[in-house]
Amino acid sequence: MKKKSLGLNAFLNGLRSVLNIIFPVITFPYVSRILGVGEIGKYNFSNSFIQYFILIAGLGIATYAVREGAKFRGDRQKLNYFASQVFSINILSTVVSYAILFLCLLFFNKLHAYLASILIFSIQIIFTTLGTEWIYTIFEEYTYITVRSIVFKIISIIALFIFVRHQGDYLNYAAITVFSAVGSNILNYLHAKKFCSIRLTFQIEWSKHMKPIMVIFASTVATTIYLSLDITLLGLMKNDYVVGIYSVSTKMYNIVKNLIAAVLTVTIPRFALLWGKKRVREFRKLLLQISDMLALLSIPTAVGVFMLAPQIVLLLSSQKYMRAVTSLRLLCPALVFSIFSWIFASCVLIPAKRESKVLLITIISALLNLILNIILIPHFAETAAAIITSLSEFVSMVMDIYFSRDIIKGVYSKGFFKNIVVYILGSTAVAFVCVAGNLLFKSTIAIIAFDVIASVLEYGLILIGTQNNNIMQAIDMLALKFRR
Repeated sequence: MKKKSLGLNAFLNGLRSVLNIIFPVITFPYVSRILGVGEIGKYNFSNSFIQYFILIAGLGIATYAVREGAKFRGDRQKLNYFASQVFSINILSTVVSYAILFLCLLFFNKLHAYLASILIFSIQIIFTTLGTEWIYTIFEEYTYITVRSIVFKIISIIALFIFVRHQGDYLNYAAITVFSAVGSNILNYLHAKKFCSIRLTFQIEWSKHMKPIMVIFASTVATTIYLSLDITLLGLMKNDYVVGIYSVSTKMYNIVKNLIAAVLTVTIPRFALLWGKKRVREFRKLLLQISDMLALLSIPTAVGVFMLAPQIVLLLSSQKYMRAVTSLRLLCPALVFSIFSWIFASCVLIPAKRESKVLLITIISALLNLILNIILIPHFAETAAAIITSLSEFVSMVMDIYFSRDIIKGVYSKGFFKNIVVYILGSTAVAFVCVAGNLLFKSTIAIIAFDVIASVLEYGLILIGTQNNNIMQAIDMLALKFRR
C-alpha cells in the first residue's frame, strides 16, 4: 500500500477542521435571525442531549479500532476479522444506547416538548456507527474524508437557505444539521469495502476487546465531563452573563487548539502502526518530529492569541463581551500544555496499551479541576475557570510525560531543546510585532491582518536564519516541486 504523506494529511485534516468551524459561523447568524429564541433553545438542548447517547453508542471503539486495526493494515483477512468484531460490538452498543434513550423519553415528561427534535438528532447515533470512520483513519484516507466533508457542507448550506426561511422551521434546521454531520456515512459504509469486508458476527472475542474498550470509554466520559465542567459550574454558581463571557473565550481557545491538533490527529494511526509492528526506532523518530512541529506551531500561536485577544473578542462577538479578553489570555498557556498532553496520551500511551494510565490521568485532572473550581469560582468567576483549565492541562501533561518516561527516554536531544529556545525567542518577536500593530492601526481587521502577516514573516525568517529542520525541509520540498 502506498505510504501516505503526513504533511498532506495534516493539511487536509486542518482544512476539514476549518470547514467544521466555518459552517456554524456562516449558518448561525442567519438562523438566529429567522428562528425564535425558544426554537433555538429547543434545537441546542436536543442536540446536546443526544451527544450523551452518541457517546454511549461509541463506547471507546473508534480509538481502540484505530490502535489495533493499524497493525493489520497490510493483511486484509486479519483486518476483515477484526473489523467485523469491532463493528458488531458497536452495533450492540448502539442498540443499548437507543434503548436507554427511549426509556428516558418514556419516563421523563419534560422531554416530551423536545420529542420531534430529539428523534431527528437521534439519527446521528446509528449513522455514526455505520460511518465506520475509524477505517478511513486506519488507512489515512484524509483526501476522501475532506472531499466528502466539503461536498456535504455545501449541500447543507444550500438546503439551509431553501428550507429554513420562516419561524417554526427549527426541525428543518435540525434535519439539515444531521445531514451535514452524518449524511455521508452510508457512503462511508459502502466505500469501506475497498479496504475491508465488514459483516455482523456473534463470534466475538469479548475478553480480548471489552477491557481496553471500556477503559477508553471511561476515559472518554471523564474527558467529556472534564471539558464541560467549568461552564457547568459557572452556570450553577454564577449566572448566564458569566457563562456567556466565558463561552466566547473557550470558543476561540477550542478553535485554535483544534486547528493545531489537526497536525497531531493524522499521525495517531501511524504511531499505532509503528508500535504494533515493533518498529521502535521509526516510532521514536516520528515522535521527535511531531513534538518539534507542534512546539513550532503552538508556542507562537499562544503568544499571538494572547496579544490579539481584544481584537479577537471584538471580531468574534462585540464590545459587550470585552470582559472575555482576560479569560482568553489566561487560557493561552493551556494551548501549549494541552497539545503536548495529547501527544503523550494519544501517540505514546494509547498505542502502548496504557489506556488505564490515561484514565487515571484524566480522573486526577478532572478532580483537581472540580475542587479548585468549586473553591475559586464564587470569588473569581470566569477568571478562576480559565486559570484552573491551564493548571489542569499542565498537570495532565506532566503526568503523561511521567507515565511515558520509559518509552520516550533518549528521544528528546539537546537539539530539540535548542529549537524550543528558538521558538520562544521567535514568539517574543511576535509579541513586539503585535505591539507595533496596535500603535500603527486603529481598525480591528487591520490590526489582525498586519499582526498575523508580519508575525508569520518575522517568525519564518528567524527559523530560516537558525536553519530550523522543519522550515528547511519545507523549503526543499517547495523548491523540488517548482523544479518539476
